[in-house]
Amino acid sequence: MISITPKSILFLCFNLLTLISQSQSRFLFHQCEGDNYTTNSTYQTNLGSVVSSLTSATNTAASGFFNGSAGESSDTVNAIALCRGDVELDTCRSCINVSNINATQLCPNRKGATVWYDDCMLRYTGETILGNMVGTGGMIFSVDNFANVEELYRDLRPLMDRLRTEAAGGDSHRKFASGQTPGPGFMTIYGLMQCTPDLSKDQCYNCLETATNSIPNCCNASLDVRILYRSCNLRYSNLRFYNSAVVLSPPPVKASPVPVPAPPPPNSNNTTIVAIVVATVISVVIVVVVLVYIFIRRKRKLGKRPSAGTIHHHGDTDEITTIKSLQYSFGVIRAATNDFSKNNKLGEGGFGVVYKGTLQDEKEIAVKRLSSDSGQGELEFKNEVLLLARLQHRNLVRLLGYSLEGRERLLVYEFVQNASLDQFIFDPTKHATLDWERRYKIIGGIARGLLYLHEDSRLKIIHRDLKASNVLLDAKMNPKIADFGMARLFTPEESQANTCQIVGTYGYMAPEYALHGQYSVKSDVFSFGVLVLEIVTGRKNHSFQNGVVVEDLLSHVWKRWRNGTASSLIDPRLRGGSVSQHDMIRCIHIGLLCVQENDYDRPTMGSVVLMLGSSSLTLVVPSEPAFYIHTITGPENPY
Repeated sequence: MISITPKSILFLCFNLLTLISQSQSRFLFHQCEGDNYTTNSTYQTNLGSVVSSLTSATNTAASGFFNGSAGESSDTVNAIALCRGDVELDTCRSCINVSNINATQLCPNRKGATVWYDDCMLRYTGETILGNMVGTGGMIFSVDNFANVEELYRDLRPLMDRLRTEAAGGDSHRKFASGQTPGPGFMTIYGLMQCTPDLSKDQCYNCLETATNSIPNCCNASLDVRILYRSCNLRYSNLRFYNSAVVLSPPPVKASPVPVPAPPPPNSNNTTIVAIVVATVISVVIVVVVLVYIFIRRKRKLGKRPSAGTIHHHGDTDEITTIKSLQYSFGVIRAATNDFSKNNKLGEGGFGVVYKGTLQDEKEIAVKRLSSDSGQGELEFKNEVLLLARLQHRNLVRLLGYSLEGRERLLVYEFVQNASLDQFIFDPTKHATLDWERRYKIIGGIARGLLYLHEDSRLKIIHRDLKASNVLLDAKMNPKIADFGMARLFTPEESQANTCQIVGTYGYMAPEYALHGQYSVKSDVFSFGVLVLEIVTGRKNHSFQNGVVVEDLLSHVWKRWRNGTASSLIDPRLRGGSVSQHDMIRCIHIGLLCVQENDYDRPTMGSVVLMLGSSSLTLVVPSEPAFYIHTITGPENPY
């Protein structure tokens, strides 16, 4: 018979509450280094041993910095793990556990790897780590830029100087500093700096100084910047992102003798029994409450889980009611489009026609009029309203409002002057306006828009139909991702979903989605890769004859890449002149990484943005991409 004591019940409660409160740290970036090791080799055995030792170390120490080593000579593996100085030990431990697993998967068979998460970083290599400062890595910055660069950096510099000095002055357990300073206008700037504690004071200072000096050249006056080096890191933002610094546990001291309490009076047995019973009852009640809480939360999550292919919220009517301020009357939209005149028609897709309109205040709009005979029209309408009302990003088309009247369902967007990307890169006349500088800017803008959808918005959204005709270009040729009718909302816990209803455009679809109905953020990464290759080569992803593919762009690109003739893939209109081919070939390389057949081999959009922003980052060698044959789909819709 199992004995349940009040102590064991309280211990169970504590662990349950801890489990509820834990959340997984967000992945930021990774880099691979060194040569490859052989599977089942001594190096691999040592690697497994040393990363396991880091995990074990988190159970016995609270310094936030851990290191280990295994093997000898050429089979030596050195590793370190560093947690952010403001995170609790449980968060630190959880982050390092995830890092250990992902590092070897992100850099398979590579002797060295570094992975950065929000709350920790982990590095292993065959080279010496401790005491060896490495001021290289990557950077992440947002697109929310401050107009007055000099004013921003003037106010930022004193904070950076103070934090650098404070972090470098830390001890061998922690070199960490965080703080804030008044910024331009009414802004507050928050900053954080940290080094691996094995560095000397001068090494830490120099590493952070190198990182600080790179800011003006890398980040376009961004208001949220991270510099991630192997030996140090920094971040600043106009929003508070750090916690109060965690106080390190002091070394154990010898305990003073504890006075022995006097024995209880002879008649105190009943009191003791009552106390035990009360404690047990209270503990059992706590367990029951916690279990009921978990059960209710799981039930609610299951009840809220969107079905495959569309977004469903409990209480859709309430959701639409909350955005009544966005609603236009049907008469106003009809007048703006001149009663949906053919002369105002911008395009037509599977879910309706898009018209240009002009409101009474002379504001230009684009109106999607969902077809009344579309079986999915109402669901697509709800999708776009619920999603776009919450999304605000310079690289996403903006929803201005909507209209519901009888069977009429209208979506009102900002008018984007230059139509869609496909009307430029595949048009024999307009393509001349897209030089390499503009194409590179378009690629970067699309990448940042997807990163916002996948990681930076309050919602986690899979677009599922990213293609050239769904990227609009404004007057300054800035790209804006459009058409969210097929998008899918993920809960924070979800990473992949399945559907029996395949929607989207073949040729841009990831193979796991087109063949098995499985989709994730990596499905959008695949579509992005196809789009990048189209932009660089100026060729459509497929050429058709009688509805059958006669040439597959991915196959064509792979053959040239494998044969060492990647430069011949570049759009002939971009060749020659003073433009360097290095960035073009690098974009082809990134495009191939995005269209890998195995979704796990594709980078995240966060990694893609870093690759595009830093030509010094080493790219992994791509494998053969996915090829498949399909038939022509229906007409495409620019909105």
